[in-house]
Amino acid sequence: MMKALVFAAGLGERMRPLTEHTPKPLLLAGGKPLIAWHLEKLAALGVREVVINTSWLAEQFPLALGDGSRWNLRLHYAHEEPTPLETGGGMLNALPLLGDAPFLVVNGDIWTDFDFSLLPREPAGEAHLLLVDNPPQHPRGDYHLDAHGVLHDDRDAPCLTYAGIGMYRPSILDGWRAVIGDAPGSERTPPRFSVVPLQKHFMAQGRISGQHYRGQWTDVGTPQRLQALEDALRADAGPLPAR
Repeated sequence: MMKALVFAAGLGERMRPLTEHTPKPLLLAGGKPLIAWHLEKLAALGVREVVINTSWLAEQFPLALGDGSRWNLRLHYAHEEPTPLETGGGMLNALPLLGDAPFLVVNGDIWTDFDFSLLPREPAGEAHLLLVDNPPQHPRGDYHLDAHGVLHDDRDAPCLTYAGIGMYRPSILDGWRAVIGDAPGSERTPPRFSVVPLQKHFMAQGRISGQHYRGQWTDVGTPQRLQALEDALRADAGPLPAR
């Protein structure tokens, strides 16, 4: 049975003052926490166990979400303190709860109408990433998706933006230290590092695939974008503004 990891440990500094007392994934959009939209999708996909990594205001997550039974899920909380371990460190820290099979990863601070069932159950290589059109705040994008569905770290080619959704093999973290090197935070226990260098490392070997989603997606990174999402969901009217 597939498991999932929801990244929810960020400090939400750009969302202040909203995140002074509420972690960003628990902010409401359309009458429910941002993270609840993901949990509903994961449950519909047939996922039964979800790991949520937490740090800032971590105690609020079990209070708000409980054990996940309302979604027919079993929630596990992987606490990181006092500083979040970033995406790579957070994934490594959660591996004992995720097991040996490929798992789905989703950022807790995005909103999308993407159907998770459109992702492959297993990536062809080390990971399969969802990409979206570049939003105004990230016009250059992240990675180039070629005609064969393979991703490249090529800034000279047209790039799309990583949506914060993907399927990963645990083996992407094998030998992580050799890839990360002496990046600040990697010497800590548990280590803190980004997954981006690992993505780029395996892209150079042709082992990261991807797909382009053209539907609704927003990175809820500022109070203004959260309000735009809220307005769109309340109105239930067409494309979301100011992605």
